[in-house]
Amino acid sequence: MLEKYKNFIVAGILGIVFAISFGTMLGDAAIMDEVAHIPSGYSYVRYHDFRLNPEHPPLLKDMAGIPLQFLNVDFPIQNKFWTTDANGQWEAGWEFLYLPQNNTENILFWSRLPILLLSLLLGFMIYRWAKELFGTKAGLLALSLYAFDTNILGHNHYVTTDLGIAAFMFFAFYYFIKYLKTPSCKTIILAGIFMGLAQLAKFSSVLMFPVFGIALLLYIFFRKDKLPFSFLGSGKIKKFRVQKFYFYATTFIAALLIHMVLIGIVYELNIYAMPPAKIHQLADTQMYGKIATAAKPIIHKMADNPILRPYSQYLIGLVMVFGRVAGGNTTYFFGQVTNQSFREYFPMVFLIKEPIANLLLILLAAATGLYLALKRNLSEFPRKIWNNIKDYLDGHIAEFSMLSFIALYAYVSITGNLNIGFRHLFPILPFIFILVSKEVAFLGSALGRKYQKYFWGIVLLLVAWLIAVAAFAYPNYLAYFNELVGGSKNGYKYVTDSNVDWGQDLKRLAKWVNENNIDKIRVDYFGGGDVGHYLGNKAVIWHAHMGQGPGWYAISATFLQNSLYEKITEGKPDYQWLRDREPYANIGGSILVYKVENGI
Repeated sequence: MLEKYKNFIVAGILGIVFAISFGTMLGDAAIMDEVAHIPSGYSYVRYHDFRLNPEHPPLLKDMAGIPLQFLNVDFPIQNKFWTTDANGQWEAGWEFLYLPQNNTENILFWSRLPILLLSLLLGFMIYRWAKELFGTKAGLLALSLYAFDTNILGHNHYVTTDLGIAAFMFFAFYYFIKYLKTPSCKTIILAGIFMGLAQLAKFSSVLMFPVFGIALLLYIFFRKDKLPFSFLGSGKIKKFRVQKFYFYATTFIAALLIHMVLIGIVYELNIYAMPPAKIHQLADTQMYGKIATAAKPIIHKMADNPILRPYSQYLIGLVMVFGRVAGGNTTYFFGQVTNQSFREYFPMVFLIKEPIANLLLILLAAATGLYLALKRNLSEFPRKIWNNIKDYLDGHIAEFSMLSFIALYAYVSITGNLNIGFRHLFPILPFIFILVSKEVAFLGSALGRKYQKYFWGIVLLLVAWLIAVAAFAYPNYLAYFNELVGGSKNGYKYVTDSNVDWGQDLKRLAKWVNENNIDKIRVDYFGGGDVGHYLGNKAVIWHAHMGQGPGWYAISATFLQNSLYEKITEGKPDYQWLRDREPYANIGGSILVYKVENGI
């Protein structure tokens, strides 16, 4: 039945995801990062100038900016954010999104739509690769785990780099493995193109190259079947390791050259009308740290060369990222606030934000994989280990690459200095879902016929649970937390920022205020929405240091908890008097409403 109706099932799942994501997208206000990314994308496509938001590559912003070219919008390039400022991205965003003559909702809708469509393409590719590797059941399960993951649903429509880098890195891995297994002009070119697109989506994609290099070297030595090139002769490939090494080395270099040329072409399309003086200004003002000191002279020379100029802009962004990571960010984590990182941050955030059904399937898959690995290698130990390793690397290079990338990316995330949110783990989620589906499908097929129906019944119940969680969480996916911490209403007590509150619920706050006939409300809002645009004169802009008094308060979860940092570092009053009480209302999990009577 699955084989017969698999295409309809895939189309149905993706159609449901599109429908619920479309509804969520319409209800969400601009989130913080969109204030910088949306005007940047518009300006890249319209003016071929990269002076805004140089910290991130252009691809995803270009995708968001293309539909905006067909709208009647005003982009005030006569203002100082464009004429004199270096990287005036935030001022550009506030002016572009909320100019009276611009339709804010149209801008948000059309810039977000390409990202949503990209998320659907990623879902299809997850299904396709899992099906190619492990069969239809694994493909459908991997797609379901991705499609109904509340964290994906919470971010799959925003103009940010998080979903986009997950998609393009996944595509790059898919075509790299295709190239390894069936090297040809087509697969070499596709591998190079998608490596370039991943680099053009986000700089963290550089983490794929160590994995590619290791997988390439191992596959050279452990591939058993013949390569489709006559100069290798008709004997077994293992007799021709020198030729294999030469072939794979040269073809991989060719793919890397294609990827570098593509980066240069795309950057050139985005900067060819940009005055070189602006590139010099960005290099002098936007980069900091030891790496920046060493890189500046090189970047300045490259900026003066028309051929190398696109790569100078690329390097500015890359160096900015190194500085950003070194600088850290203010993080609230389980009652503590610091501008340094917590080693437990990402494991704990994954544990409390990932739906429990997914966690149980991950646990089942990990136990199955570990059991099988021990069973294969402990029997006749240690005689069979080397043969098992050779067979595994020959027949399972895709799995090895996925596991290696998950391990490397998790290590870098845990030991890094940026604790911004679960979204930074997105690049490993597609690989986790595929590997989980592989182990579940294998276990299901290994059981006797008597037990298979019970096993698959349990798996279907877990998937149904996952779907039910997604249905009941609608549309408040970004602030979703699982039952381990009491659900979404308690998430802000443990972590903040994009785990809970990115400003997405401002429109819902305005609706709540109107429905409850509130004349005035003090608002301390974190996000990309404009309070005056949605609440008008009903809102009084407020901050923690302004004290307390009777009336209504709407406080973003991030500011509620992060105000503790200002108290610790600057001695300013914080929101302790509000943290000690339960909110009157919780808007989407991210904005907490309090009613204070007689100053109490």
